[in-house]
Order: sequence, then structure tokens, then C-alpha cells
Amino acid sequence: MLVDKIFEKFSKLIDEPITELNYSNNFELMIAVMLSAQCTDKRVNIVTKELFKKYPNLQALADARLENVENIIRSCNYYKSKSKNIISASRQIIEKYNGEIPNNFEDLIKLDGIGRKTANVILAVAFGIPTFPVDTHVFRVANRLGLTDAKNVLQSEKQLTQLVKRENWIKMHHYLILFGRYHCKALTPTCENCIFKDICLKTKIKEN
Repeated sequence: MLVDKIFEKFSKLIDEPITELNYSNNFELMIAVMLSAQCTDKRVNIVTKELFKKYPNLQALADARLENVENIIRSCNYYKSKSKNIISASRQIIEKYNGEIPNNFEDLIKLDGIGRKTANVILAVAFGIPTFPVDTHVFRVANRLGLTDAKNVLQSEKQLTQLVKRENWIKMHHYLILFGRYHCKALTPTCENCIFKDICLKTKIKEN
């Protein structure tokens, strides 16, 4: 099957398919993922280094002054709304979940600032629960490789979870992200030397 061929090639290209966000516990992961929306992991890692030094746990962040958090994460896109959400979500977790990051989708998406993709990333990375988060990289690469023919990220997630073996969801998610980030870029993909040149729909369209 095409998906098995692609998975095998990915495994030879990418040694460790893991998140590039820096974190040391589930609290830090949650905040980093929330900040990563419309922002690069590289930028988030710069910001969280200072943020976690000043606010090392949920309680510290829950008690933080909004303007102080805004000043630290100002270089992230949508820093004002993100500042409100990470403070609010920290308070919600302390008040409703005894300071423990929820390990189920339904509770996670009740938190301010956490949507479907963010919840799925937390479940996969923090708890090892099979999910298939779809961001712009996953959406783009999956369509180009012919794994999906989705019109939006929700369609892409549905198609990928039906196509990819459940035990490979997390790895394939990371493979698609990393490949999209460094090889199959939106504007300047390295098509000529691509290991998927023979099957990529984008390459075939260009050739025709």
C-alpha cells in the first residue's frame, strides 16, 4: 500500500520523529503547544525559556499579571489572546482538575485556548495516546503525497486516521510535520531531490 511505502521511507529519512518543542513536564508542553499556534517552534522555544523561568508551574502562571506575560511572549503571533488563555487555562486546571493536565480530549477542549489540534498534540506527546493532530504541514504534505484529498484539516484528520494504522498515528504525524518543515515547504519545496518524487502529486502536476 502507498501509505506503508511512505511510512517506510520516512523511517529511513527521519531518525527520531518527535516534537521540536522544548519542555520538561506536561504543564510546559501544554503551554508550548498553545503558544505554537501560528508561530514557529523555534520562536516558541525562545519565549518559553524566559516564561518558564519566571513562571515555573501552573500556580505561578495562574497568579501572573497579564501584562507581564504579554511582555514575555510578545514576539509570538496573537500574544494578547494567548496570554489571556494560558493564564485562564492554568487557573481552570487548578480549580477543576486538581492541578493535573487532563488526559482526555473532552476535558482538554473545555480549557480556554485549547482546540482540537492542540488537545490532540497534548494527548499524543504527553500521554502517548494515539491521535493524529493536523497542522498546516501535515495537511499540505498529506495532500501532496496523495494520502489525502482533503479540503480542510478536519477532513485530513479523518482520512489519515482511516488510512494509517492506529499504532503509527503519532509517528506519522511527526514524520509529516518534520518533512513539511524541512523538505516539502509550502513555497520552496525541494522537489528535485525528494525521496517521494515518483509519487508526489505536486511533482507530477509540474511535469505536466
